[in-house]
Amino acid sequence: MIPPLTPPPDPNTRKPALKAPSGAIDCHVHLFGPASKWPFHPGSRYTSQDALPETQIEIQDKLGLAGSVVVSGGGYGQDTQHLEEILARFPKRFRGVALLPDDVTRDHVARLDRLGVRGARFVSAGHRGALPRLSKRVIDLVADFGWHVQFYPAGDDLLAHEQELLSLPAPVVLDHFAAVPAAGGTSQPAFQCLLRMLSTGRVWVKLSGPMRCTPSDMPYSDVTPLACALVAHAPERLLWGSDWPHVNMVGRHMPNDGDLFDLLSEWVPDVETRRRILVDHPREIYGFNE
Repeated sequence: MIPPLTPPPDPNTRKPALKAPSGAIDCHVHLFGPASKWPFHPGSRYTSQDALPETQIEIQDKLGLAGSVVVSGGGYGQDTQHLEEILARFPKRFRGVALLPDDVTRDHVARLDRLGVRGARFVSAGHRGALPRLSKRVIDLVADFGWHVQFYPAGDDLLAHEQELLSLPAPVVLDHFAAVPAAGGTSQPAFQCLLRMLSTGRVWVKLSGPMRCTPSDMPYSDVTPLACALVAHAPERLLWGSDWPHVNMVGRHMPNDGDLFDLLSEWVPDVETRRRILVDHPREIYGFNE
């Protein structure tokens, strides 16, 4: 059975009203294709039209960004070849976070490290598809290279993983507001758990993918209180990402990436704090100055 085709992103990226600081980085994009060379994994939840690095670079330029972090999505399973090709072709514009095979070797990780991969991505059991779960062996291996662990919870299951994540020998980056449901507000246990984890100084969270936390459409107003609370609590532990090309938005309004970037003016009104989130923190985590 062929996985369903995810709707394409808005092709007419609007120039945002918010001016990006010099050196700003998008910390979460996915790339696919060309399909003739890179077919989707049979276990993927979706297929996608081509979302090529050349198109992503055009969007970077429209938004005023210097680069992006390519996060391996479930489309290619735990095969890193597509990511490796992109990083080899565009070393100044991209860094990577990989979905590693369960039997990954040290030589494989070393090769990815040379190409610019800086993290290994894992998901909780709440996510279906050809995706890796937390693995002590793999995490110990990537920690030796100074990588971080990128983890994508589901719903409120961050609570179930709090202690395991805090015990890891590597920094932790949580995807998409840690998947905390926006409807629960800032007092819900999962969001309070997120605040506790940020306070340890070992965890980061991405202000990305607001559509993953709510069924509402732009401007995702029920996510705004979560974003503002995170900025107030731990501005030094935040990253930003667009989540382009916004897969799995079936039956929903597709946001424009210029509008998504402009949400930062409300979420992070202070100019210096925004600069740190967009410029300083990505360089610390992904090494764009290397």
